Amino acid sequence: MIEVRQLSKNYGRIRAVKELSFTAHPGEVLALLGPNGAGKSTTIKALTGLIRPSSGTIRLDGFDVVKQGVAAKARLGYVPDRPYLYQKLTGRELLRFLLRLRKITDGDAKAQHWLEHFSLQDFANELIETYSHGMRQKLTLIAAVLHEPQVLVIDEPMVGLDPRAAKQVRALMTDYAARGKTVLLTTHAMDVAEAVASRVIVMHRGSLVAAGDLGQLRQQVGSVAADLEAIFLTLTEEQTQGFGPT
Repeated sequence: MIEVRQLSKNYGRIRAVKELSFTAHPGEVLALLGPNGAGKSTTIKALTGLIRPSSGTIRLDGFDVVKQGVAAKARLGYVPDRPYLYQKLTGRELLRFLLRLRKITDGDAKAQHWLEHFSLQDFANELIETYSHGMRQKLTLIAAVLHEPQVLVIDEPMVGLDPRAAKQVRALMTDYAARGKTVLLTTHAMDVAEAVASRVIVMHRGSLVAAGDLGQLRQQVGSVAADLEAIFLTLTEEQTQGFGPT
């Protein structure tokens, strides 16, 4: 569902991502991990079409993100780490706008379902500028899944969420994958990644340094009892500061 092949991205003389290749399959939650400066954000921006790769290819559901951008993005739902929402719209107006933008004519019932799921139904007709950070994060998640995309990319989903909402988001990711779709998660919360991810890939200094399920990663670091945090620290124990954009 997501195919990244030999992806590289340069910012002047700084090479933020270096010949990165990985695949995320249907029915899978894949966690993309790495310290600050590893190249995660650059990878996500390239995958979602926000920046052009310097070289390499990215395909979403078979469509090239650069050459077939409209078709690729139609299959994508994206939750950025710092979402921008139209402050002068109500939550319901924003969702209706997105439904019309994607030419979905029967989406009001879906919108209402998700508003109730995240306990936003009582605030749906209030301006987004009055929402708390957590409420905006929930609305962003609804906007990302409303059109039922084949690929869901989520960057730091738990920021600002209360424990109940965080549990709902974890369930959403696993349920989404169980329906045969693909979820790519990037987070610094190792416990979240360990709880929901089928596989993990770890980046360091722009390159892929490890990939596999928890058992395979434990074999790579030589510790059968290590949790994901310990594995991550072992794989990225070198100094990570000063290596350019993330």
